[in-house]
Amino acid sequence: MRSSWTVLAVALLGMALGGCGGTENGPDMADERAAAQIVDGWTSCAKEAPRAGETLSVPTEGTPLPSGREPTIGRIDAAFTPVAAVICGREIRPGRDGGQEQVATERRAEGIASLLTALRLPDEQADGEVACTAEMVIPPWLALLDDQGRWLRPHLPTDTCDRPRAEVIAALAGPQWTTVDVRIVRQMESGAAVAAGCAQQWKDMVWVETRNGTPGSAGSGNRPAAEPLRLCVYEVPASLQDGERPPGDFVYGGPLPAERQAGVLRALSNRRAVVDCATPATRFAVLRPLDESGPERYVELDGCRRFLVVPPAGGAQLGQGDDTLAALLGPV
Repeated sequence: MRSSWTVLAVALLGMALGGCGGTENGPDMADERAAAQIVDGWTSCAKEAPRAGETLSVPTEGTPLPSGREPTIGRIDAAFTPVAAVICGREIRPGRDGGQEQVATERRAEGIASLLTALRLPDEQADGEVACTAEMVIPPWLALLDDQGRWLRPHLPTDTCDRPRAEVIAALAGPQWTTVDVRIVRQMESGAAVAAGCAQQWKDMVWVETRNGTPGSAGSGNRPAAEPLRLCVYEVPASLQDGERPPGDFVYGGPLPAERQAGVLRALSNRRAVVDCATPATRFAVLRPLDESGPERYVELDGCRRFLVVPPAGGAQLGQGDDTLAALLGPV
């Protein structure tokens, strides 16, 4: 399996918007930095860094130890002799059913002489002449191991923009990383959702809009449209139905048959008064033009059976559906 870390010479893999200023560290700062905490008994990324790569994190964050403390990131103590490096992370890959899944990975390298040389470099000092862009590079979760199985989190020397030095990026791309473990964390998109052209998850926007205010009435501004529509239906877990933005998981969907579309759009053009109701829907439908050019339409398939029309220019309109509309939005 080819490691995604082989492209680290191009980017250190995490990119997030954030401020970027020069470091105030002098050229001898590497010698003054506190030594990294040495932890006994490396086991695996699954145990030592189970959430590595789950969210973007800054390099000063540690990993909780069994005691609840976090190992200090710092310089490599002279008494610690690294013989291997481990990178823990996450990535998205194709799933077995044609969808996508998120996996946690553990990669190991033992030819790390050039990496150690780069990690022992000092932080570069800002001179005020270098223009830094607004992106912040997020380093990988890196650990060094010695021949006793102890490990530590090394500081990654930074350049004048407070990003890992070019030598560090090149060194991380250099060792031959071997994948030693891959664990499926969760499904990102099922094969069924991909085949239907639907996202795996969606928010119940009828609930969101009615909780945050009362949209205008739908009807007069919601004329039947000629553009083909895609139907995506989602189910909200019971434990999340009362939330501010309840997420639904994909159930079924696909292009809406033309004979159904006409009936659906007529139903969405009715002028019935919206019932006074606060029952969360367990299932809701999302209708979007195949060419993404028109309004989005949301329909509660149970509960209050309301619908919401959201034009591209804004101004959501709320309407009242019924059992007939819900039936038209059954499996395609």
